[in-house]
Amino acid sequence: MNWNQLISNKRLGQEHRHTERHDDRTEFKRDYDRLIFSAPFRRLQNKTQVFPLPGSIFVHNRLTHSLEVASVGMSLGNDVAQRIMQEKRPELQGTMFEQIGQIVATACLAHDLGNPPFGHSGEKAIQTFFTEGAGHALKSQVSTAFWDDITRFEGNANAFRLLTHQFKGRRAGGFVMTYSTLASIVKYPYASSAASKKGKFGFFQSEQEYYQRIADETGIICKSKPGEPLRYARHPLVYLVEAADDICYEIMDLEDAHKLKILSYEETERLLLGFFDEENREKIRRRITDEELQDPNEKVVYMRACVIGKLENECVNTFIEHEDEILSGTFEGSLIEHINEQQRDAYKRCAELSVKRIYRSRPVLDVELSGYKIMATLMEQMTEAVMYPNRYYSQQLIDRVSSQYDISADDLETRLMAVIDYIAGMTDIYALDVYQKINGISLPIV
Repeated sequence: MNWNQLISNKRLGQEHRHTERHDDRTEFKRDYDRLIFSAPFRRLQNKTQVFPLPGSIFVHNRLTHSLEVASVGMSLGNDVAQRIMQEKRPELQGTMFEQIGQIVATACLAHDLGNPPFGHSGEKAIQTFFTEGAGHALKSQVSTAFWDDITRFEGNANAFRLLTHQFKGRRAGGFVMTYSTLASIVKYPYASSAASKKGKFGFFQSEQEYYQRIADETGIICKSKPGEPLRYARHPLVYLVEAADDICYEIMDLEDAHKLKILSYEETERLLLGFFDEENREKIRRRITDEELQDPNEKVVYMRACVIGKLENECVNTFIEHEDEILSGTFEGSLIEHINEQQRDAYKRCAELSVKRIYRSRPVLDVELSGYKIMATLMEQMTEAVMYPNRYYSQQLIDRVSSQYDISADDLETRLMAVIDYIAGMTDIYALDVYQKINGISLPIV
């Protein structure tokens, strides 16, 4: 792959208007602004990141997480661009390659747009409704490719659908984003039938043609043979989006866990300072003393900032070192997995502790259990409604659905996908509200 082809500002759905200019912003900045002002992005403020939505202590939700990931992504992209132009490819100066920081930041804003309510438990509820629940009876009524899509439902693939699919009453091309921005959010660039070992994939069959169009235009390497399920190499900027996400969720979760007193200050300090050698640990401690920081939360904030800066620098170095492999589609794993040993080991320690102490903590498990039950119930009720639309109760449910979802289509697969679109697009609070109302738990007049 080559950078001049990989960076394309052509817009999905408006290829015929590619030569027109609208204002002084770059096309990639227009992508960023379009997402910031969009309804799906705003809805992230009421979607759980890890911990329950905040009460008296403010912790991260999907919106704040996405903004932080975009900030780190901007730094990663800008630093990589400068290093590559200065050290390897001066001919890229003055080209759109200089704007990769903006592209990465925009893709970071979008990376969680497709996540359903209640995080991973929401994904599991959609998947298992079809593999273990009442939805399993539908297997014989849909195509194999569609069955693979819904039984492996994936937030990343759903984000690509949300940005590219033409919903009812909307324009062709969905959000009409640039090719490079769209390619940069597809972390697992394969069809569901070619999903990774973890069951991850990047696009539903309904949007497969869009990804093929983008890949052909930008020169992304196709790794599948004719007749096999589609499988591509990653667009190189995906590695930077992934790195920004990896850095933020792991390190910011530690800060939240400290605020919630799941981790003590001593544990948090030990984990964060573990990213540095002894000399730099002492520098950080002296700075905290010199600044007269007394508040433990503020001390954690400072150490967290140091760690993010260190990891950002390490990931830039790794990208530069492995650029040829990345461009040839042979690079394996994430950037975090290839950084220097000390930082890599410190990151692993944080990840291992997070699984034991944070992701399995009671507040998190309570959200997952409740969220799973809510999502499973909504899937069952809404699917039954589209299977038997002439029933009185079915029509009442269908009438609640926004007109953009083609829930009354003649085709069963289209109706089922409309159900998934509707439920996956809900916020945690809205999903709970609908669940309570359709089960007679709450009434608007009470």
